[in-house]
Order: sequence, then structure tokens, then C-alpha cells
Amino acid sequence: MSAEALTLDASLSDDDSGSPTRQHVTAFGFYIYLLSDGILFATLFAAFAVLRNATDGGPDAHELFGSRNALIETIVLLSSTLTCGLAMLAADGRKGFLAVAGFLATAVLGVTFLSLELHEFADLITRGAGPDRSAFLSSFFTLVSAHGMHVAVGLLWLGILIVQLLGRGFTPAMMRRLLCFSLFWHVLDVVWIGVFTFVYLIGGNL
Repeated sequence: MSAEALTLDASLSDDDSGSPTRQHVTAFGFYIYLLSDGILFATLFAAFAVLRNATDGGPDAHELFGSRNALIETIVLLSSTLTCGLAMLAADGRKGFLAVAGFLATAVLGVTFLSLELHEFADLITRGAGPDRSAFLSSFFTLVSAHGMHVAVGLLWLGILIVQLLGRGFTPAMMRRLLCFSLFWHVLDVVWIGVFTFVYLIGGNL
């Protein structure tokens, strides 16, 4: 867990009234959401593992997946983790310009990742390897597109946060929102490492 998350948890003990504060509710609810997302992706990984050989005579992972695009996607997304972390450090230090610049860089890298993923999907469909070709490809498209949709939602969320940050500054509520986004984005990177390893490296025998 990040230092910011530990700081948030520590701040929750400041209220001695015994009643749940807004910080308590926000933190608890968001951790429950992240846990539910983990269960979702665990289910999709399990489905892919079961169906990875159900090609119905069509192409398998070894024939379809190359190393170049997957490696570039991984580097881009991991770079966005770095810029997001640097932006959070700048926000913690109340350095507005550096924080906004870091979050903008994160957004650009996120858009680049999505563009590469959509290009891969289009290429597979053009080659006759769409999600309707086999159970294997259905599970692949479901797993990878579920992650991509999370990235897209994260980018929309980040855009709103940047606008709010420019207008409101580093209020306590703003810092909570930035922290939640940062945790969300880091979880997406962890999930992608699983996708890259399990789907592309192991599945594709790269």
C-alpha cells in the first residue's frame, strides 16, 4: 500500500466520536470496490485458462500473438504508473504545476495504451480472429477488453479530476479523490501484468 494510503488510514482515527466519518465511508467503499474488481478479473482469468485450447480448429494464441505490440503496451502502461506516482508526490507537496503535468502525462500514456489495444483488436478481426471465431477468442477479447474498459473509465475520471484540481486546488476532498484514482490506476497495472504474463507470455509462448 502506498504512503498516501497509509496516511489516509491514519487520518481516519482522528474522529473520536465513534460515528463513521465521510473519510471512513469513502475509504471502506473504495476498498470494497477494488476487491470486487479483483474477483471480476480472477473470474475472467479462470475462464481464459479453461478455454485457452478451445480454438474449434481456428488459430491459437501462439499463431495470433506477437511480442512487439504486447511489450510496447506494457511499457506504456507501466510508464503511466510512474507518472501517476510522481503526480501524487507532487500533489502531496502541493505543487500544482507538477501534479497537473504528471496527471496529463498519465492521461496521454493511457490514451496511447488504448490506441495500441484497439489496433490489435482491429488487426485480429481483420485476420478472421474475432471474438465469435472460437471460445478461446471470446475469452481473450472479454478479458482484455474488460481491462481496456477500466482504463477508458479511468481516463474519463482523470480528466474530471484534472479540471477539478485546476478549479479547486488541493482541498481535503480533492486529495481523497486523487488518492482513490491513484490506487485504481495502480491496480489496473497489476491486472495488466497478469494479462501480459498469462495471456501473451504463457499463452502465446513468446
